Amino acid sequence: MIYDSHIDTPSQLLRCRDIGKDNRYGHVDFPKLRRGGVGGAFFALYTPPQMEADAATRYALQMLAATYDAVKENPSYAAMAFSPADARANEAAGRTSVFIGMENASPIQESLSLLRLFHRMGVRYVTLTHNGDNAVADCAADGSHWGGLSPFGREVVAEMNRLGMMIDLSHASDKTFWDCIELSKAPIIASHSCCRSLCSHRRNLTDDMIRALGEKDGYVGINFYPSFLSDDFGKSPEDAALLEESDSVESWFRAKPSDPERQKAWNEMRDRLLDLPRPGVKEVVDHIDYAIALCGEDHVGLGSDFDGIQVAPKGLDNISFMGRVVDEMRLRGYSEERIRKVSGDNLLAVMQRVINCSE
Repeated sequence: MIYDSHIDTPSQLLRCRDIGKDNRYGHVDFPKLRRGGVGGAFFALYTPPQMEADAATRYALQMLAATYDAVKENPSYAAMAFSPADARANEAAGRTSVFIGMENASPIQESLSLLRLFHRMGVRYVTLTHNGDNAVADCAADGSHWGGLSPFGREVVAEMNRLGMMIDLSHASDKTFWDCIELSKAPIIASHSCCRSLCSHRRNLTDDMIRALGEKDGYVGINFYPSFLSDDFGKSPEDAALLEESDSVESWFRAKPSDPERQKAWNEMRDRLLDLPRPGVKEVVDHIDYAIALCGEDHVGLGSDFDGIQVAPKGLDNISFMGRVVDEMRLRGYSEERIRKVSGDNLLAVMQRVINCSE
């Protein structure tokens, strides 16, 4: 079975998507997960960095509630999971496991009590930042406020270690990354990142970072966003203009997702985005190959970022096509054992190692 360390479907639940049915538009729903052979995925509670703390907490709770509701309404498809043992039990029962992650620590509001509460409600990793510095740490998009982790962020790292929550450094600044590597007693993950040597985007990881994750017994989930896979994506003036236009249309839709006119405009934009020249399955596996060469086959997996990206790689237009990544690995001579590791075993294994460090 395939396990994905990062999808942004909870925010789509608040945009009127019924994930119990096969949607023409959108990257993820339960039928697509089943067709893609996906045994489980981390549903990320993403809060935009510009949200005030109270609003971020409320929004995270709304997404969390909507995720629980969606699972309850589709018991033949899915079940919640809070540990690798839960995932294996769900797999045996023929159900997709829904794990919960939090993307951007803003909802914990400088409160370790709120961090503990979100853990009790099922959150099993926290992506410390998004595209804005927050009270915990600096991000890759800015990185100028704290010079890495804040004093409170250092407390968060220690408490997450104690709770057995995974610390996720996708979106973190380089300095935040190295602070966490130094301070954490447990393995570290980057749930949805790529290799900076293959694509120079600052959201990607340097060779030294990837090696450090391996040495820390951690994990990197390779991201599917074309901008993180190839420096060539969106570089022509026409392509850049279309991507900028798509941001505007999506923002308009997001402000009132129940409006049929806005839904139609966003769906038409998604059709147009599919005409962009995009990297594909081969580039995804190029990043997998490269990361394995640096940190070993036990520390690399898949963190697609589906439902959080404007457009997916060519041939991977939604999560039902995840098996194509496995096909490409087979074509490159990967053993079945290595394929199992990258497809999902590594994610469950690092989750268990972090839990074990808390005991």
